[in-house]
Amino acid sequence: MRKARFKPYKGPAGGWGSAQSVGEILLRERAPFAAGKALLKQNKPIDGFACVSCAWAKPHPSLPLAFCENGAKATAWEGTALRCGPEFFARHTLRELRNWSDYELEQQGRLTEPLRWDAASDRYLPISWAQAFAEIGAELKGYTDPNEVVFYASGRASLEASYMWALYARLYGTNNLPDSSNMCHESTSIALPESIGVPVGTVTLNDFAKTDGLLFFGHNTGSNAPRMLHELEAARKRNAPIITFNPLRERGLERFTNPQSPVQMATGESIVVSTQYHQLAIGGDIACIAGICKALFEMDDAARERGAARVLDVAFIAKHTAGFEAFERRIRGYAWPLLERRSGLTRGAMEAAATVYAGCERVIAVYGMGLTQHRHGVLNVQMLVNLLLLRGNMGKEGAGICPVRGHSNVQGQRSVGITEKAAQVPADKLRERFGFEPPSEDGMNTVEACEAIVAGKVKAFVALGGNFIRAIPDSGRLEPAWSSLKLSVQIATKLNRSHLVHGEKAYLLPCLGRTEVDVQASGEQRHTTEDSTACIRAWRGVAAPAGEHLLSEPAIIAALAKATLAPNPAVDWDAWVADYGLVREAIAATYPETFHDLNVRMMEPGGFHRPLGASQRQWKTSNGKANFIEPHTLSVDDDVEQRAERRDVLNLMTIRSNDQFNTTVYGYNDRFRGIHGTRAVLLMHRNDIARLNLAEGDKVQVSTAVDDGVHREVGPLRVTPYDIPEGCCAGYYPECNALIPLWHHAEKAKVPAAKSIPVTLRRVIAVGQDASVPVEPAPLPG
Repeated sequence: MRKARFKPYKGPAGGWGSAQSVGEILLRERAPFAAGKALLKQNKPIDGFACVSCAWAKPHPSLPLAFCENGAKATAWEGTALRCGPEFFARHTLRELRNWSDYELEQQGRLTEPLRWDAASDRYLPISWAQAFAEIGAELKGYTDPNEVVFYASGRASLEASYMWALYARLYGTNNLPDSSNMCHESTSIALPESIGVPVGTVTLNDFAKTDGLLFFGHNTGSNAPRMLHELEAARKRNAPIITFNPLRERGLERFTNPQSPVQMATGESIVVSTQYHQLAIGGDIACIAGICKALFEMDDAARERGAARVLDVAFIAKHTAGFEAFERRIRGYAWPLLERRSGLTRGAMEAAATVYAGCERVIAVYGMGLTQHRHGVLNVQMLVNLLLLRGNMGKEGAGICPVRGHSNVQGQRSVGITEKAAQVPADKLRERFGFEPPSEDGMNTVEACEAIVAGKVKAFVALGGNFIRAIPDSGRLEPAWSSLKLSVQIATKLNRSHLVHGEKAYLLPCLGRTEVDVQASGEQRHTTEDSTACIRAWRGVAAPAGEHLLSEPAIIAALAKATLAPNPAVDWDAWVADYGLVREAIAATYPETFHDLNVRMMEPGGFHRPLGASQRQWKTSNGKANFIEPHTLSVDDDVEQRAERRDVLNLMTIRSNDQFNTTVYGYNDRFRGIHGTRAVLLMHRNDIARLNLAEGDKVQVSTAVDDGVHREVGPLRVTPYDIPEGCCAGYYPECNALIPLWHHAEKAKVPAAKSIPVTLRRVIAVGQDASVPVEPAPLPG
């Protein structure tokens, strides 16, 4: 790590700053030529590979350089020339490695051979694939209750691997299939079916080309889905307004220089992205949207008085929706001062947004985890749908709802069976095709799996990718509980902290990356993914494998299944590994409405989209209507709300750096925020710094301000002034996850409420010593 520097960034998103960052990581990973060559095939359909970073849609026809800064970092990270083989583990015990940072662990390079933890030496030692599979299978066969085993899936696995993983778990006898969706967009998966009858967004890239207005809530596009900036640039060139609501001012939603534009790169020209930018308070979303709706009702009243055209789409509301009258009464009943206090915005700001929204005929609402990771994250999403329904912005070109997914196939793996909910599993199809009785009871989601591990009710944790122990909340409680597991198995490409916090028996199984050529008995294989717009495409790897001993994810899953399960003549695991097309045939037979003729349709140059009834104004809800959901609260996090007199409590949200993707930290340069060389920072409003008797550069310990008998603390963090609403602060994910109580999660969805955590601060007097003092507000004059 370099010496920490703090210097405001004045440039746009994209531009030369992005190009320089890509060049730096290519050199750091010692793969400037190999990874650089692979980038030319990134997101190129048929003969290229899908980005291993975010799930944003890929345009057709493809751009000449179809990758963004973070996508290039992900490719360089996977295509690194660095290797982490048995010789590395011979030099380091796991106890030693647990003191390393996330960056240092993953920077050791690609794992090359299967490994087993040796208790005597506290090291990972090499083991043959055959022996590893035999030992894992024997251990899993020894458990009498299948529900004591958790099969976790990260969001990067292909449709083929995900289908095999889900089938493996259910043949074993459990629906314990938590995944990364449980930690981010499960609120979406609960909210949208109740409101409009589909669990995913309703828009495609074609809609972005035809919209005349966009609303953005709680999403840092410039860092988390930079390729979307091309769609936003095109919208702005059409003079489509973009209205943004976010506590922090994010550079990617302020200004953008297109790296693929020679003119912009040569002149330094940039476009203004957001035409309005509203920095609402953390947790102010429900009140903000309610205020915009209230303004629309008042504008509609005025229009009727004048005999002018209605502001509300009354014909759409009458024909396609239910619950409007109750929703209208609730919104009209809110007083403006209450909405202002709860949202952190002025009445004028909410009316300005409503006025521009009312002037657009086709509007897309885009959102991220700033909406979903709250106690009432489900209601957050449904309020945004309510806003769209008021003007008929659902089920027509250029309009709709757009949740931006994180992991590159996290939406797709849900489409092929990765879910803990038994009702979402086509049990009849599985029973008919594979001749077994699928488990009928719900399995555990992420929070429930964590609760069970703390309670000692889980014996084995088997993970298909990811860095679970770093991604989960309450990590200070969870890490010690991990040692109670009898077995932990991790399928991975690189070393991370989840591999160092393990059960009594632990195995590390290295796999091929998505960028790498996958050759099986029938030849080179393709795989499929689904993006955020429900578009499904075929891809293939282009790079040489990182090691001769690596196996593909489907091959590892099949071998584990064969070692664990009784033979089933209806499931030929070996044939599936030899030809992934056979897996796709099984997917098509299990989910025919979506995946019929998958082996043919996946080769369409632009891919094909899942059928989504709401995009055609077909509402697959319980009443056959799109539903207005009445808000029962204006507070999105009432389980941890503090009394007004507690002026020492701040509201913390976790954030990601420009130099990371989810738990993967590529480096220590958060360029857009002007933070270099460190991640140990707490971003605060200058007024809060002053009134709490702090100064820029002070070091503080940050503690969760709840009284549940558990002390949660991180630090020391550097007090850093930033443009954030008063009473709010921000710190990096996953470092601040230890502050999130396990029970502090979204109602119904159980998504960890990482975007609203009440915290108090203690100034550190001497780093490394137990010397700190509580931080309290300065006394008022007189």
